[in-house]
Order: sequence, then C-alpha cells, then structure tokens
Amino acid sequence: MITKRILLTLAVAASAGLAVAGPGLAQSYPDRPIKLVLPFTAGSPNDVLARLVTPHLSARLGQTVVIDNRPGGGTSIGTKAVMGAEPDGYTLLFSNTPTLLIVPVASKAINYDPIKDVVPVATIASSSNVMVIAPSLPARTLQEFIAHAKANPGKLNFGFGQGTQPHLVGEMFKLATGTNIANVPYRGGAHAITDMLGGRIHMNIGTMSTLKPLHEQGKVRAVAVTSTSRSPLLPEIPTMAESGLPQVTSVSYYGIFGPVGLPAAIVSKINSAMNESLKSPELRAGLEKFGFAPHPGSPKDFAALVASESKKWVPVVKATGFQM
Repeated sequence: MITKRILLTLAVAASAGLAVAGPGLAQSYPDRPIKLVLPFTAGSPNDVLARLVTPHLSARLGQTVVIDNRPGGGTSIGTKAVMGAEPDGYTLLFSNTPTLLIVPVASKAINYDPIKDVVPVATIASSSNVMVIAPSLPARTLQEFIAHAKANPGKLNFGFGQGTQPHLVGEMFKLATGTNIANVPYRGGAHAITDMLGGRIHMNIGTMSTLKPLHEQGKVRAVAVTSTSRSPLLPEIPTMAESGLPQVTSVSYYGIFGPVGLPAAIVSKINSAMNESLKSPELRAGLEKFGFAPHPGSPKDFAALVASESKKWVPVVKATGFQM
C-alpha cells in the first residue's frame, strides 16, 4: 500500500533527479540539429541575416542550425510555433524589434505577449532602413516625392511585408507628411520588391541588404535613410531627419528567442556561441556588406532592449492607428 510518506519520498527523489538532469542536459546540448524558425519569407532581410550567421553559430555549437521559414499571419504563425515548442533549445525563433512587438498590438486576432511569452537569448545585429521610390516617378528627392504624392492622392502604391517594421515606418511617414498613398500588403517584403520592379509599386522601405544594390543599378531610387546619421553604405542619401522628418527615424534589432521555460544554462550557451561568432572578421565583414552592425550582448541586455523598444513602438502603433 502506498502511503503519504512514500509519495512524499518519491516526489523529493523526482525533484532531486530533475535538478541533476537540468545541468546534465545543458552540458550535452546540443546533441542534434537545431531548428531556427524565421516567420519571414526566404530572401527577406531577416532571412539574409540569418543565413549569414547560422554557419558561424553552427560551428560554435558543434551542431547544424537549420533555417525554417514560416511566413504568414504578420509573422505570428512562425512566432507562435516557437512559443508552443518544447523548451529544450532545439526550436528557436529568429525575429526583430519592432516586428515582434508591434504585431500583437496591431491585431486583435493575435494574442501573445512579446515580453512574457518568449525568452530573449541573443542579440545579433542592428540596422536602419532606406526608403526607395520608383525611378519612373518625376521625383528625385524625398521632398519632391512628397509633393508628387500630395498632387496625386490615392494614385501611388506603398508595398510592404505585412506587420513588419517597414510597414509601420511607412504609416509613420504618411502620418507625418499628410500624404494619401495606398497600402499594398504582402506576406513578405521580397514580394513587394518584385512588384516594384514590375512597375506596380511606387514606394518601398527596407534594409540596405535588399535595396542598396537595386539603387546602384538604377532599378529603384533611394531618397532617405531612417538612421540617426547617414549610412556609410549610401553616404549621399540624407536621413529622414535631414529631410525634415525626425519622427520617422527608426532602427531594427535582430536576435534569437526561445520558448518560455528554456533552461538558463542553454540560453547562456547559445548566447556565448553567438557573441563569439560575432568576433569573426569574416562575419563582421559580411554584416557590414549588407548594412548590418554587430550587436553582441548578454541575455539580460537583450531583455532590457526588448522592454525599452516596447515602450517606444507600442505608442507609435496606437498614435498612427496602425492595424493589420
């Protein structure tokens, strides 16, 4: 007959076993491939960055890091898949702020808390955006584009990845300038670029990695960057602030997140591997080439950054009436 004393003894023994197993699990981690879920389309800036860093991270961890693109739902499909995954370190999320932060605020159908429902693991890089317009337009500067848009209300199209930072920055731009530019949402920013090159989109906002080469080829025309100072990659292009729109200044921070319950020892191991990877001259050169700046730090630093960015972007979502 099982008595209360026996049950208590078993419970204590089980707890002790778990306490021992936790560190042991972290020491053996990883012993199989790791899946890195990207809630973005292949070829998007997030995808480009992830594919730059994963070979270095794989080498540091001693296991392959496999990219799993799961776009859709304004990035909520891939994000929620990681939130519901086993917290064992083998299913991780690659995302950025403010995308992670703005999606649940901008849609009543998406019910997750970006602060409480994921664990910040490692920051990777930061980047600003560049705004481009179709070269067929009779505008060569941002102010000329604004004047043209005001003279042709509702006739120009803004293409963007649904629920992304460029989407919100575009809303900020339209609010700040009082322009009536039609929204054309896509599952990912790469699809918007395809239609821009086809002449169906007149305005787009994205990273240097995507738009700088197209600007240099004359396929799009860069008119402003959203960074606080001019980009060394496009030094001739003025900032939004220089063009009279300081409220449209914005920066993205990219990083790795895990599901709630991810052991601290595993978080630390991934974080250390990422920070060591960012010391690689080869990786740093690759990041710079595509307009990204290395952004190493501790999990605590990352959590503080996410909290700080939330205080910045959530009010912006509400002020612009941004909806998905």
